[in-house]
Amino acid sequence: MPLSKVDLNLFVVFEAVYRTRNLTRAAEMLFITQPAVSNALARMRKAFDDPLFVSTSSGMIPTPVSENIIGRVREALQLLDSSTHVGGLFDPATSERTFRLSMTDLTEALLLPALQEVLQRLAPGMRIESYFTTRREVPEALASGAVNLAIDAPLIDDPYLEQEPLGRDRYACMLRHGHPYTKKKLTIDDYLGFGHVHVSSRPQGTGLVDAELNKMGLRRSIQTRVQHYLVAPLIAMRTDLVLTAPLVLLQRYDARILELPFDLPDLETHCYWHRSVTGDPAHRWLREQIGRLMREKNR
Repeated sequence: MPLSKVDLNLFVVFEAVYRTRNLTRAAEMLFITQPAVSNALARMRKAFDDPLFVSTSSGMIPTPVSENIIGRVREALQLLDSSTHVGGLFDPATSERTFRLSMTDLTEALLLPALQEVLQRLAPGMRIESYFTTRREVPEALASGAVNLAIDAPLIDDPYLEQEPLGRDRYACMLRHGHPYTKKKLTIDDYLGFGHVHVSSRPQGTGLVDAELNKMGLRRSIQTRVQHYLVAPLIAMRTDLVLTAPLVLLQRYDARILELPFDLPDLETHCYWHRSVTGDPAHRWLREQIGRLMREKNR
């Protein structure tokens, strides 16, 4: 099928339907009518001689043909989008780009105040939007352009993504001043005797600390489970519960910090982006600023 025979706008509609699995939501996302989406999809079906999506009670399910082409369609759309910015010289002082970042609340607290300070000084027209995207959804969000950069642990493996290490931090244990425990060093029995605050975005399941303890046949007592890192120290500061968390967070509070009595892998942080935007000068400039700031925080 010659490319000259296909309206490139059809691929934009195709990607929107694939992402939303719904014609109405795709239309809303593209700011067009649902009949326009239906018409575009009909033209795509004719061009590919395939239904592309099958209507079910749970939404529009992609056919194998759609699954086979979505990666290349998204990469092509990203390249077209980034080419509109690569053509001219990038000047941070006059840029009005909006970048959507995915990160945890801990990374937000560590990065965004310093990043916004840099933007205010060097790129006052650049806008940042930050929200959390689950690790499973990050590759698709970066491919579709819903997210421009993601900051997460080095656990995302996708051939279309580029990544760069931003730093690492070790875990430690935090107790409030006045806590009944007065020793200067923790033993494993002491640690297991505490009540703990556990941070997880998931409603259930173990985290890094408990996975390592399980390997040793040990279990701690989790008395409070919260979604966000920033609330956990506030609980530990007002109770006898203790918190195991990255040192860079714990050092922000006037509390006792003790070394863990068992080995725990460091927390590594990487920056992820879709390979199609690697050459975008604005994207590259922002990556450089984020990399510098994150490495400074982890020194």
